[in-house]
Amino acid sequence: MSKKVLIMSASTGGGHNRAARAIKEELEQKSIDGIPIQCEIIDSLKLVNNTMDKIISRGYEKSAIYTPKAYGSVYRFSENSLVSKNEFKGNLLISFMAQKFKKLLNDSNPDVIIGTHPFPMIALSTLKKSKNNNTNLGDTFHKHHYNINVPPMISVLTDYTTHSTWIQNEIDYYIVGHEYVKELLVFEGVDSSKVKTFGIPVEKSFLSNRDRETVLLELGLSPDKLTVLLMGGSFGAGNIKETLAELLDIDRDFQILVVTGRNESLKEKLDKNLLSHTQNKNVCVLGYTTKMNDILASIDVLITKPGGLTTTEALLKDVPMIIPYYIPGQEEENLEFLSNCGAALRTTKKYTLSVLLKVLIDDSSRLDMLKRNIKSIRKFNSSQNIANLVIDILEENSESR
Repeated sequence: MSKKVLIMSASTGGGHNRAARAIKEELEQKSIDGIPIQCEIIDSLKLVNNTMDKIISRGYEKSAIYTPKAYGSVYRFSENSLVSKNEFKGNLLISFMAQKFKKLLNDSNPDVIIGTHPFPMIALSTLKKSKNNNTNLGDTFHKHHYNINVPPMISVLTDYTTHSTWIQNEIDYYIVGHEYVKELLVFEGVDSSKVKTFGIPVEKSFLSNRDRETVLLELGLSPDKLTVLLMGGSFGAGNIKETLAELLDIDRDFQILVVTGRNESLKEKLDKNLLSHTQNKNVCVLGYTTKMNDILASIDVLITKPGGLTTTEALLKDVPMIIPYYIPGQEEENLEFLSNCGAALRTTKKYTLSVLLKVLIDDSSRLDMLKRNIKSIRKFNSSQNIANLVIDILEENSESR
């Protein structure tokens, strides 16, 4: 009999879905007694309600671009007040999600559930807690008892930090990006044996790339010149326009590649500005691209906001980072992680982007130092290790029956 794994994701940023695809890719190569594992990715917010998905997903996107400070305030508030760990009895959103997931579990009957986003794992934990305690699910749903099977659950944290929404007693395993993050969970009361420091998963295709010369020549850039990549994640968030202007004023010889992601308006503005202003640097502006594996392997310095997957991909490609902007919340904490590990430089009022980049250009040993630090913390084979953990769980459950 085949085994089924559900991967619960959500489209609040690109990282959750990319991590889900990486895990699915690896799991589908596995089998139990010669029978392949069935694996399905569920966009949990879309499953619950299309309107809710648009409000939450687009709300995250808009706040990331236009009101990052407001997002940071909500993040910090929710850490302590909105949805404290393990307690969600009065939360209507979670109760509604749990109602929808009940049908999903009954229809799919999965053997393992993996979550790359905390919201669905909160709802599933609520279902499991309700069944274990033989209680009703919240005041709103007095009449509904959850006589369903909630299988072993694995949460995959897609940032280098923790948040109260991830932490549930019903979670069987946590996958984290580094030993520092494990210690954060342990400090919050999670059993150390539940936490696996496998790293944040990326798709196998990302790990291969073409050579630098080919890639840069295709972009109209020189393979022989120091290349700086400026980007702001899939939404093109961050002060990219102002940062590019600052880069163009730096009196050093280097070239610039800008990736604006899905922010078409930003690309149009940058193209127009470059045409109307005289500058002495070679600049290439790209919109959304599927070739980040090639690009990150061909540049020398990355200037970006520190999203979890962006950060992971840069680490895997040995790319030193300068962080001039971030969305307050998990990205700010990702930056703290990178700084503590010596894998990135953060700008300040005095240590500006210009100051930091000039030193890296003038003294290549500084770049080498950052790369050595990166090599000491990066983690390969996350997806494979997660897939092997799933196999262990499935085999253990089969033997116990």
